[in-house]
Amino acid sequence: MVNNIIRTLILFYFSSIFFTAFAQEVKDFSVVSIAFYNVENLFDTQDDPQIFDEDFTPTGKNRWTEELYYKKQENLSFAINSIGNDQIKAPPAILGLSEIENLQVLEDLVNMPLLAPYDYQIIHFDSPDERGIDVALLYRPDIFVAENSVNHSLLIYDRKSTSKRDYTRDQLVVTGSLDGEEIHVVVNHWPSRSGGEKASNYKRENAAKLNKNIIDSLHRKDPYARIINMGDFNDDPHDNSLKKILGAKARKEQVEFGGLYNPFAAIALRGTGTSAYRDQWNFFDQIILSQSLIEKDPSKFTFFRAYVFNPPFLVTAKGPYKNYPFRSFGSSGFTGGFSDHFPVYILLIKELD
Repeated sequence: MVNNIIRTLILFYFSSIFFTAFAQEVKDFSVVSIAFYNVENLFDTQDDPQIFDEDFTPTGKNRWTEELYYKKQENLSFAINSIGNDQIKAPPAILGLSEIENLQVLEDLVNMPLLAPYDYQIIHFDSPDERGIDVALLYRPDIFVAENSVNHSLLIYDRKSTSKRDYTRDQLVVTGSLDGEEIHVVVNHWPSRSGGEKASNYKRENAAKLNKNIIDSLHRKDPYARIINMGDFNDDPHDNSLKKILGAKARKEQVEFGGLYNPFAAIALRGTGTSAYRDQWNFFDQIILSQSLIEKDPSKFTFFRAYVFNPPFLVTAKGPYKNYPFRSFGSSGFTGGFSDHFPVYILLIKELD
């Protein structure tokens, strides 16, 4: 399997986890990128009577035609193909997605000309979300072999009427082998802030509790479980759901055995983000790692660095939303853009023999 991993030479400086205290050195490493992308309303053009997707039809609000649908797919395939390209000249080995309508839109995506050569495989479950949007996982089978997958339903009830359920996205767990190493990937899209951040807090806190239960269960089976927890959490790294309930730490030295590390917490402090609303940046899209993935073991895949992928083509160039993500949909329908979120990704590295 190692011959199928992207191989590259990396020059480590004083910040490198494998760098000696007195010199710099060049070593040969296997490098893989793992990414997450909220692709903003990837709907087909058909009206599904089971969900609220009327806007995404040829006669709906967005005048959503086959031509526009494939333009969005073309845009997304270009963006995905570009993630991590500056570092390893290849698209992500594993990619979590949110805001996709169904299996068909995923099949159309992976068959786009830029992605088809990588033979991306799909893991997807229909969730009960009222808008009909789900999470999914794509992976390159030459690098990652999926062995098991399961979705966990998030049960949330209205505070005013406990008999009224708020239907939202499931949390997807995929277990597989990354060059012989067992990896668990959890894909999330937590409830939005619709109705206000404070009024909706309890929904994301419930999502965090489910997420923690999933991770704790994996750790009970294997205290050294290597877990990648990714998604659009609709909360920032410092919010209660992620910092307190999930217990994700901002610094490696804070992470205890069996704990979680959030490499995007430090990036968020720089004033950047992955989505913007009313002149305020939010860092909702994150990838959180179990303690076993930040251990200094060059013989296993180890976290190296985290990135927000925001090249110029994904950024709005002018107008009132200048510097925001170049979104797909606005008040007049399809804009020709990509998504209202930037993708995020991490690099994992392993020293070659």
